[in-house]
Amino acid sequence: MPVSPIHPASQHYYGFARQQPMSYKSLQEALTLVKQAVAGEREDELFYEYLISVAPSQEEKEIIISIRNDERKHNQMFRKIYQDFTGQSIVVPANATFEKPVSYLDGIRKALFGELGAVERYRDIRAGLPTRYYRDMVFEILTDEQKHATKYNYILNLNVRSV
Repeated sequence: MPVSPIHPASQHYYGFARQQPMSYKSLQEALTLVKQAVAGEREDELFYEYLISVAPSQEEKEIIISIRNDERKHNQMFRKIYQDFTGQSIVVPANATFEKPVSYLDGIRKALFGELGAVERYRDIRAGLPTRYYRDMVFEILTDEQKHATKYNYILNLNVRSV
Protein backbone atom coordinates (compact mmCIF):
# COMPACT_ATOMS: atom_id res chain seq x y z
CA MET A 1 0.00 0.00 0.00
CA PRO A 2 1.66 3.31 -1.03
CA VAL A 3 2.21 6.05 1.53
CA SER A 4 0.60 9.38 0.79
CA PRO A 5 2.96 12.29 0.04
CA ILE A 6 0.70 14.42 2.25
CA HIS A 7 2.19 13.06 5.44
CA PRO A 8 4.74 10.32 6.12
CA ALA A 9 2.37 8.65 8.54
CA SER A 10 -0.68 8.79 6.28
CA GLN A 11 -2.51 5.55 5.70
CA HIS A 12 -4.92 4.64 2.95
CA TYR A 13 -8.29 3.09 3.72
CA TYR A 14 -10.66 2.34 0.89
CA GLY A 15 -8.86 4.84 -1.35
CA PHE A 16 -8.93 7.73 1.11
CA ALA A 17 -5.84 9.10 2.85
CA ARG A 18 -6.21 9.42 6.61
CA GLN A 19 -3.81 11.80 8.34
CA GLN A 20 -2.00 10.29 11.33
CA PRO A 21 -0.31 12.38 14.02
CA MET A 22 3.49 12.29 13.96
CA SER A 23 3.60 11.20 17.60
CA TYR A 24 1.45 10.62 20.63
CA LYS A 25 3.78 12.84 22.72
CA SER A 26 4.65 16.47 22.14
CA LEU A 27 8.08 18.01 21.81
CA GLN A 28 7.34 20.13 24.89
CA GLU A 29 6.58 17.00 26.93
CA ALA A 30 9.82 15.45 25.70
CA LEU A 31 11.89 18.52 26.58
CA THR A 32 10.38 18.69 30.07
CA LEU A 33 11.39 15.05 30.61
CA VAL A 34 14.87 15.73 29.21
CA LYS A 35 15.32 18.57 31.69
CA GLN A 36 14.18 16.30 34.53
CA ALA A 37 16.58 13.56 33.39
CA VAL A 38 19.52 15.97 33.58
CA ALA A 39 18.39 17.58 36.85
CA GLY A 40 19.44 14.63 39.01
CA GLU A 41 22.88 14.46 37.44
CA ARG A 42 25.00 15.35 40.49
CA GLU A 43 22.97 13.15 42.86
CA ASP A 44 23.37 10.23 40.45
CA GLU A 45 27.10 10.84 40.23
CA LEU A 46 27.43 10.70 44.03
CA PHE A 47 25.33 7.53 44.16
CA TYR A 48 27.50 5.77 41.56
CA GLU A 49 30.69 6.84 43.33
CA TYR A 50 29.31 5.35 46.54
CA LEU A 51 28.44 2.04 44.85
CA ILE A 52 31.90 1.87 43.26
CA SER A 53 33.56 2.55 46.63
CA VAL A 54 31.71 -0.29 48.40
CA ALA A 55 31.58 -2.87 45.60
CA PRO A 56 33.02 -6.12 46.98
CA SER A 57 34.99 -7.14 43.88
CA GLN A 58 36.99 -5.53 41.11
CA GLU A 59 34.62 -7.04 38.55
CA GLU A 60 31.64 -5.30 40.16
CA LYS A 61 33.54 -2.01 40.42
CA GLU A 62 34.36 -2.17 36.70
CA ILE A 63 30.75 -2.93 35.79
CA ILE A 64 29.46 0.03 37.81
CA ILE A 65 32.20 2.29 36.41
CA SER A 66 31.11 1.36 32.86
CA ILE A 67 27.48 2.16 33.76
CA ARG A 68 28.50 5.48 35.33
CA ASN A 69 30.47 6.38 32.20
CA ASP A 70 27.47 5.58 29.99
CA GLU A 71 25.30 7.78 32.21
CA ARG A 72 27.74 10.66 31.74
CA LYS A 73 27.46 10.17 27.97
CA HIS A 74 23.66 10.11 28.19
CA ASN A 75 23.71 13.31 30.17
CA GLN A 76 25.69 15.04 27.42
CA MET A 77 23.35 13.67 24.76
CA PHE A 78 20.28 14.93 26.62
CA ARG A 79 21.93 18.32 27.10
CA LYS A 80 22.58 18.51 23.35
CA ILE A 81 18.98 17.62 22.54
CA TYR A 82 17.69 20.31 24.93
CA GLN A 83 20.16 22.91 23.61
CA ASP A 84 19.34 22.14 19.98
CA PHE A 85 15.60 22.61 20.48
CA THR A 86 15.55 25.47 22.98
CA GLY A 87 18.83 27.30 22.46
CA GLN A 88 19.29 27.11 26.24
CA SER A 89 21.60 25.12 28.49
CA ILE A 90 20.31 23.11 31.41
CA VAL A 91 21.74 24.39 34.69
CA VAL A 92 21.82 22.02 37.65
CA PRO A 93 22.74 22.92 41.23
CA ALA A 94 26.24 21.81 42.23
CA ASN A 95 25.43 21.26 45.90
CA ALA A 96 23.45 18.03 45.56
CA THR A 97 23.39 15.24 48.12
CA PHE A 98 22.16 11.69 47.93
CA GLU A 99 20.55 9.27 50.32
CA LYS A 100 23.02 6.53 51.17
CA PRO A 101 21.40 3.09 50.78
CA VAL A 102 21.12 0.77 53.77
CA SER A 103 23.56 -1.65 52.14
CA TYR A 104 25.45 -2.27 48.92
CA LEU A 105 22.78 -4.71 47.71
CA ASP A 106 20.03 -2.24 48.58
CA GLY A 107 21.88 0.30 46.43
CA ILE A 108 22.16 -2.19 43.56
CA ARG A 109 18.40 -2.89 43.79
CA LYS A 110 17.68 0.84 43.79
CA ALA A 111 19.95 1.27 40.76
CA LEU A 112 18.26 -1.62 38.92
CA PHE A 113 14.78 -0.18 39.39
CA GLY A 114 16.10 3.28 38.56
CA GLU A 115 17.28 1.97 35.19
CA LEU A 116 13.92 0.34 34.51
CA GLY A 117 12.08 3.55 35.42
CA ALA A 118 14.39 5.50 33.12
CA VAL A 119 13.45 3.22 30.22
CA GLU A 120 9.80 4.14 30.70
CA ARG A 121 10.52 7.89 30.88
CA TYR A 122 12.92 7.83 27.95
CA ARG A 123 10.37 6.09 25.73
CA ASP A 124 8.17 9.16 26.20
CA ILE A 125 11.09 11.44 25.35
CA ARG A 126 11.76 9.47 22.18
CA ALA A 127 8.09 9.61 21.19
CA GLY A 128 8.01 13.40 21.46
CA LEU A 129 11.06 14.12 19.34
CA PRO A 130 10.28 15.17 15.77
CA THR A 131 13.16 13.70 13.79
CA ARG A 132 14.88 10.38 13.41
CA TYR A 133 18.27 11.90 14.30
CA TYR A 134 17.17 12.74 17.85
CA ARG A 135 15.00 9.65 18.20
CA ASP A 136 18.03 7.53 17.32
CA MET A 137 20.05 9.30 20.01
CA VAL A 138 17.41 8.41 22.59
CA PHE A 139 17.18 4.87 21.23
CA GLU A 140 20.89 4.46 22.02
CA ILE A 141 20.26 5.75 25.55
CA LEU A 142 17.25 3.41 25.95
CA THR A 143 19.20 0.34 24.92
CA ASP A 144 22.05 1.31 27.25
CA GLU A 145 19.57 1.58 30.12
CA GLN A 146 18.28 -1.91 29.37
CA LYS A 147 21.87 -3.16 29.25
CA HIS A 148 22.52 -1.51 32.63
CA ALA A 149 19.50 -3.23 34.18
CA THR A 150 20.85 -6.57 32.96
CA LYS A 151 24.26 -5.79 34.46
CA TYR A 152 22.67 -4.91 37.81
CA ASN A 153 20.74 -8.18 37.69
CA TYR A 154 24.07 -9.95 37.12
CA ILE A 155 25.59 -8.21 40.16
CA LEU A 156 22.57 -9.15 42.28
CA ASN A 157 22.89 -12.74 41.09
CA LEU A 158 26.60 -12.82 41.98
CA ASN A 159 25.84 -11.61 45.48
CA VAL A 160 22.84 -13.88 46.06
CA ARG A 161 24.90 -16.92 45.05
CA SER A 162 27.66 -15.94 47.48
CA VAL A 163 25.26 -15.74 50.45
